Amino acid sequence: MVHNTLARGAFVVYWFIIGIVSDLHKMPKFSLKQLAMIAIALDEEEEERRPKRVWVRNMLKGRECEGEFHTLYKELEEEESSFFKYFRMSKQQFFYLLSKIQTRIMKKNSRFRCPISPRQKLMVCLRYLATGDSLLTLSFSYRLGHSTVHNIVKEVCQAIIDSMLPEVMPTPTEEDWQQIAEQFLDLWNFPNCIGAIDGKHIQIVAPPNSGSQFYNYKQTFSIVLLALVDANYKFINVDIGSYGKNSDGGIFAHSKLGKALELGKLQVPGDKRLPGTDVVVPHVIVGDEAFPLKTYLLRPYPKSQASGDIAMSAFNARLSRARRVSENAFGQLAQKFRIFFRRINSMPENVDKIVMATCILHNYIKENVYAQTEAANGTLVLQELTGQGGSATSSAFVVREHYKDFFNSPIGRLPWA
Repeated sequence: MVHNTLARGAFVVYWFIIGIVSDLHKMPKFSLKQLAMIAIALDEEEEERRPKRVWVRNMLKGRECEGEFHTLYKELEEEESSFFKYFRMSKQQFFYLLSKIQTRIMKKNSRFRCPISPRQKLMVCLRYLATGDSLLTLSFSYRLGHSTVHNIVKEVCQAIIDSMLPEVMPTPTEEDWQQIAEQFLDLWNFPNCIGAIDGKHIQIVAPPNSGSQFYNYKQTFSIVLLALVDANYKFINVDIGSYGKNSDGGIFAHSKLGKALELGKLQVPGDKRLPGTDVVVPHVIVGDEAFPLKTYLLRPYPKSQASGDIAMSAFNARLSRARRVSENAFGQLAQKFRIFFRRINSMPENVDKIVMATCILHNYIKENVYAQTEAANGTLVLQELTGQGGSATSSAFVVREHYKDFFNSPIGRLPWA
């Protein structure tokens, strides 16, 4: 303020001298005190014209009286069924999750304002994932700034990934793979199966300056979620973030999951006999036509070959029975977290975090004993990957033939098939 006044005073004095030199007889004479007063008046006039910065908008000041957290949360706590519908999890699950992440999202108090509590941050993030509402809608509902809600979602999703990933989606050991194979045999009548693989396009708003990288065959912009699913619809491993334009064979081949399977680095158990036979085959994962045929990955026979061939059709039906768990898992994920029903309006790196957080929460909710029963089949809204085919080794064809023969034998045939 002082420096501005002095500068303006010097400006006035300068033009006063110029005026004296140029037209001395017409220029009114001012004392230095008068010139200083003129400078101060001009400075005050400029301050009045300058718009005042607002620290907190009036609407946001009513957060503790009108914000959704302060008006609705206590009522939700009193009714378990409403709490589950709102958060997509039970109270026990909510508080356990909060205990795992609160130290990562807690802020210190300051002299200027009270920080948003970890409980409210978790509530905002879960509501965003559960409803798919825009960040702007949530900012009005919770009486929070738009950028604040955006930062909360990023912060909480990252905290969920860091805290819960090792617990609910750990890297399987050899014993874990054996247990998964037993569950596939018991539930889906497919021996030596250690998972069903599938991939879906997650629609996003076109990122700036991205060209056609995220533009897919459905003429939308997307990233790809590639997942390996166990017999109970839980995610074993996920790979997120591939460009929507990439071919499906390329997505799988360049994913961490595909490379680990190809190099045999997943501690998968060794070859094992098919039940009731002496035929030894490797443990396999099952997928649809979008994936290549490998010794460790079975895909159905092409429709052109299977049409009219009873044995091939029986194999395709059995494989489809086991493979559908991956599609059902995606369906349950989308039904639980309705954010997948709309294009996600965020940068790709943030979308990766959002999708990973939902996959982790999906496993977490299904593991917990308090989770409410849900239908096995969910409505699928995520876009399918396109068929890829690709070349296969002769040993991969031999493995598939062994499974086909087993499914058509008296030992392997299902009574109702």
